[in-house]
Amino acid sequence: MKKTTAIYAMAATSLCVSSAWALPTSHDRVYTADQNSNTVSVIDPASNTLLGQIRLGNPRPDLLSPLYKGQINVHGMGFSPDHKTLLVVSNGSNSATFIDTATNKVKGITYLGRSPHEGFFTADGKEVWVVVRGEDYVSVIDPNTYKETSRIQTNLGPGMVIFHPDGKLAFVVSSFTPKVDVIDVKTHKIIKKIDVVSPFSPFLQITPDGSEIWMTHKDVGKVTRISTKSLEVVGVMDTGFITNHISFATVQGKTFAYVTVGGENCVKAYTTDKTARLVKTIPVGALPHGIWTSDDGSRVYVGLENGDALDVIDTAANKVVARVPVGQAPQALAFVSNAVPEGKGDTNLIQRVNADPTNIALKAVKADGRGFAVLRNLGVVDALEVNMFKLKPDTVYNVYLNGVAAPAASFKTDPAGKAAGTMIAPLRQPAKPDAASAPVKNSIIVMEGDAPVDPAKAALVSA
Repeated sequence: MKKTTAIYAMAATSLCVSSAWALPTSHDRVYTADQNSNTVSVIDPASNTLLGQIRLGNPRPDLLSPLYKGQINVHGMGFSPDHKTLLVVSNGSNSATFIDTATNKVKGITYLGRSPHEGFFTADGKEVWVVVRGEDYVSVIDPNTYKETSRIQTNLGPGMVIFHPDGKLAFVVSSFTPKVDVIDVKTHKIIKKIDVVSPFSPFLQITPDGSEIWMTHKDVGKVTRISTKSLEVVGVMDTGFITNHISFATVQGKTFAYVTVGGENCVKAYTTDKTARLVKTIPVGALPHGIWTSDDGSRVYVGLENGDALDVIDTAANKVVARVPVGQAPQALAFVSNAVPEGKGDTNLIQRVNADPTNIALKAVKADGRGFAVLRNLGVVDALEVNMFKLKPDTVYNVYLNGVAAPAASFKTDPAGKAAGTMIAPLRQPAKPDAASAPVKNSIIVMEGDAPVDPAKAALVSA
């Protein structure tokens, strides 16, 4: 018989199973927050199939209309302690949406301040805290009335909040300030600020025993460990380029941390000893982002931001055993056990609104530049997202497609040599009947300044 435990906010507790795994059932659900299609994808983990999507808004580029209605940039995700309510945060429309997990129906919407990022229920389920990353506070919401009841002042740009399982303390990381706020849940007062190695942390998670929080630093590729008892940093580890989210699983009595490393298209499994040790690098699809573990610890679910899919990792073998198509650009992810106590739980869902994307690696012609691009068909137009790293700082680069002389887009790198952006246009070129007149090569070339297209002088080219 499968055992489950209550999951308090982000503190997912994995069960140690000494014999055969009690695998997820059809009553459980995996959800992804799909930023570009503005959907929530609903997956049956028993069969690893997409049941459908909950439409919260229209896909890009429909949302560019001034008359657009719905949610924009569906991004963050949490759920109630009783697993009856899914919380979805949309940072483009500044909203928190409450969804009934049994019926997939929206129960209520709360509109918040500028660019909220993540939100979760307190351990007793009486409050919902949503970090308002575009400002400097946590919004406290009544989950019964969907009204904001108070605000908790924090550092600039709070990125995420996690609650200790005992319900007494909350930890808030920042996207702009190298500190962690420790908050007394009962009084809503900050009791300590902890200095950390980087100002940008998108995610934190608590160990199954509640002794530590582990927070990721996306900008510098590190993970910081903080003791929940001493409220001090107890370790910092290098994890890799574009370190995104983290989850824990207890396998044969030992607890491991699973970290998504987007720039390396992998999930790295570490021991949780005093000195963490890398035990496995697990290849996954394009740009792994969100991650969550099933209650029994047998499966780890990974959202692929550029793959528009979900990879399923068997923790006993530490390898991917399934891939499930989901919405465009999945961000946060959650496993919710017994979300659907009865029935199929497929009401109020729509079919998948998006097609599979094309991923393109960009390699350096000279120096240490790197990058990647993803091309998505949006009907009559396409979206090309380009990310570039380790180029010259504060420098303009042009992006050329298929050898066309006019650049498709221009970007200026930041002081660290990074740049990113999205182009929406009819980018795909129909093939002509005669091969001789077809394009010479499908290619992306990134060049500094306005020099003529010359692959030999390019900074980055498609691999």
